[in-house]
Amino acid sequence: MSSPEPLIGVFDSGVGGLTVVAALRRRLPRASIVYLGDTARLPYGTKSRRTVLRYSQANVDFLERRGVDALVVACNTASAMALQDLDVRTPYWGVLEPGASAAVAAADRHVGVIATESTVRSGAYEHAIRRLDPGLRVSQQACPLLVPLVEEGWEEDEITERVVARYLEPLLRDRIDTLLLGCTHYPLLRGVLERACGPAVTLVDSAESTSREVERELGKDSGVGADGARSPGVRLFATDAGPRFAKLAERILGEPVALELIDVNGSYGQPQEVEGQ
Repeated sequence: MSSPEPLIGVFDSGVGGLTVVAALRRRLPRASIVYLGDTARLPYGTKSRRTVLRYSQANVDFLERRGVDALVVACNTASAMALQDLDVRTPYWGVLEPGASAAVAAADRHVGVIATESTVRSGAYEHAIRRLDPGLRVSQQACPLLVPLVEEGWEEDEITERVVARYLEPLLRDRIDTLLLGCTHYPLLRGVLERACGPAVTLVDSAESTSREVERELGKDSGVGADGARSPGVRLFATDAGPRFAKLAERILGEPVALELIDVNGSYGQPQEVEGQ
């Protein structure tokens, strides 16, 4: 990298990608980050590949106009369905391959994958895991209700406990030993997932896996993290947001946040007041 303190662009369909931002800040504390949550058009997980690619390219274009030095597609659906066809001028990463690699490293015999409907339907995680270790067994489970529950702020609600138990029941019955969280919203449910799985199942977080990959590539040239200082800052954009988004963002990042609302129809970069702030 030419800059000693790189500017990293990150996007997701909602607030979940901030789990990647939090992990990046821990590993690259001198990097600045621009985050875009495309909340007006979530969830991506129920959309067609063509639509996901169109939305993702618009997000990439916005972030590159902000002058980012590198880019992270912090959306599993976009990583599975659009990553290879994006027009990106900077170094970039998705969350799928790092997550698959970490799952293979952690697994004994049987990996379970939970993700959105589109990610499961694409088979991207299964293919990535089997490329790395054809001997591993892979079982997948679509969990379409989990992202809305996270976006609602119901991570510890009794309803969420029941939904998670229902989704995981076939995987646990089939004796998985590793569970790959194939959506960046899902680390926010780590507590309920750990309780449902028990100690015999290892949880793999694709957000942490991706941050390690970015650190390997950027950290070796940029010198980031050398003095342990806090990140210069995170600038947050959203295509639609209210107090709920801000509350979840503050929980993930561990500090107050200021959101800038941008027009989903293309008037990017025009800050608007976020309702409730």
